[in-house]
Amino acid sequence: MRITLRKLIFWPHLISGIIAGVVIAIMSITGVAIAFEHQLLDWADRDSRQVQVPAPDAARLPIDELLARVRAARPEAQPSGVTVYPEPTAAVLVSTGRSSGVYVNPYTGEVRDQGAQGWRKFFHVMEEWHRWLGAQGDNRAMGRAITGVCNAAFLFLAITGLYLWWPRKWTMKTVRPTLWFRGGLRGKARDFNWHNVIGFWSLPVLIVLTATGMVISYKWASDLVFTITGNTPPATQGPPSAAPVKVPPPLEGAKPLGLDALFTEARKQAPAWENISVRMGGGPRGNAPQGRGPQGQGPQALAFSIRETGAWPLFASTQVSLDPFTGQVLRRETFADNNLGRRLRTWMRFLHTGEALGWMGQLVAAIASLGSVLLVWTGFALSWRRFFPRRQARASASEEASTTTEQSEPTA
Repeated sequence: MRITLRKLIFWPHLISGIIAGVVIAIMSITGVAIAFEHQLLDWADRDSRQVQVPAPDAARLPIDELLARVRAARPEAQPSGVTVYPEPTAAVLVSTGRSSGVYVNPYTGEVRDQGAQGWRKFFHVMEEWHRWLGAQGDNRAMGRAITGVCNAAFLFLAITGLYLWWPRKWTMKTVRPTLWFRGGLRGKARDFNWHNVIGFWSLPVLIVLTATGMVISYKWASDLVFTITGNTPPATQGPPSAAPVKVPPPLEGAKPLGLDALFTEARKQAPAWENISVRMGGGPRGNAPQGRGPQGQGPQALAFSIRETGAWPLFASTQVSLDPFTGQVLRRETFADNNLGRRLRTWMRFLHTGEALGWMGQLVAAIASLGSVLLVWTGFALSWRRFFPRRQARASASEEASTTTEQSEPTA
């Protein structure tokens, strides 16, 4: 039997698809499910996020007072961050965990739960299956390893699929059947047509989704982004975080400023701000003692993240670190200030979800993910017919004979 390059590529393509197909389908289905998570949750929270302004000149409660109201209303919850919005009718969001929080009326201090708890649980489950195949606890490492390998297999399938699709001769007759769906087809011909058409149109997006997934899954892939751009890779996996900012020793007896004063200083750094968030995990108002960092490590700067209206990229933000005792700006860093490796790594994080290009990018990513589910289905169907052709032939012959017999039987 003559071995050609096409056969050498086809069989690894086929075997990889069979082995990784189920996991690829799970990641694709869950990817579609969580494609518009943020928009749906924002829509579900629309009532909780809106407040009534008592009067045009109504005074807002201090943010420290709002945090005290949250602690009183939710003793089991520890505030970990605050997000404020410029609209007078917008509530203040107080984060109490990675994906949990409450809304607080800035005029009355009323604490409101986030809406659509059922939707939040649904998205949480979908994310667990997308990342770890639903594994819990110590089993998550195994689940993450499996999804990482299957994502790499999907990238291999996309690249080899392009070669297998590539026509030997570029003519309208050879290209047309693989560029659009053909009507009247059944069985193997239909599956082959669907597999090629969906693969062709989804290929550019799927390569981006799987390649960026590799960067998210593997530290060596993330480090490679920095290495090829001539930058030193960060020590930890994931999007790089800014180095800690040292705070000058405060004067004897100095006390931290109120959060309102610090937010006022942060607003000056970006007049056209869309929202401003502050992390409080290790600052004066987090779990640490007043004015001290974790385990008495000394004063910690408060890091503010500022999203600006009309910013580009859409996910860009300005990071401002303030001295909690004086309000002095200790560091100000925009997206453009980052080195090329860090900028590319951040782009890849948001290209993976499509958010880098807004809702249109999310829609394209969702459609491509849905197409990959059909690629798995048609790929399995074609593989079944390849490995079990005789059984299908006998079944078809049996059905044909049965139909002939029924048609020849006399009617009552």
